[in-house]
Amino acid sequence: MTMEKLLCFLVLTSFSHAFGQTDMSTKAFVFPKESDNSYVSLKAQSTKPLKAFTVCLHVYTELSLTRGYSIFSYATKQHSNEILIFWSKGRGYTLTVGQPEVLFETPEVTGPVHICTSWESASGIVEFWLDGKPRARKSLKKGYTVGTEASIILGQEQDSFGGSFETNQSLVGDIGNVNMWDFVLSPDQINTVYAGGTLSPSVLDWRALKYEVHGEVYIKPQLWP
Repeated sequence: MTMEKLLCFLVLTSFSHAFGQTDMSTKAFVFPKESDNSYVSLKAQSTKPLKAFTVCLHVYTELSLTRGYSIFSYATKQHSNEILIFWSKGRGYTLTVGQPEVLFETPEVTGPVHICTSWESASGIVEFWLDGKPRARKSLKKGYTVGTEASIILGQEQDSFGGSFETNQSLVGDIGNVNMWDFVLSPDQINTVYAGGTLSPSVLDWRALKYEVHGEVYIKPQLWP
């Protein structure tokens, strides 16, 4: 093997290790304690600008009773909160698109919950589904385009691109079944996902996930059905 081929092999091997593609079915990322350095980076399958999206996931934590925490953080170099799903204590779930946010008031939940949320540029309509039940639609950033070359993080909120984490915003608990599409799922499709079905996610696919673990994060069997 020539030196050039050897270097190429080592680079590819290193990249594969950093963002290994894994079928995470029945698995969850577990964040056992507060930190400002434990998180999971996700690599998107598609890097085109987004005129619409849907994100679905399971999350299980007892933090709802004590403080806010980040659930899904998608940052670009232009906006640290390009897309953010966040629990705000005493208020409920918020969805941020391009910095502004909308609130979906929700009582504190301590068991596993399934979240699906979507947005489309054409109308600005935002949908938020909790355990298969929709909340009233709201509007946000009509005409906007979500940027590319994103840093996608689980477990922390990005206050700058890929970093500036704060312990009091970190997730303590489990997260799994994280899927993302570049279009708005229909109500029937969301019900299919909630029931455990798959719809070939185009941006993030939990069954073929490219990720990198940082700090104290473990992969364990899911605790929800």
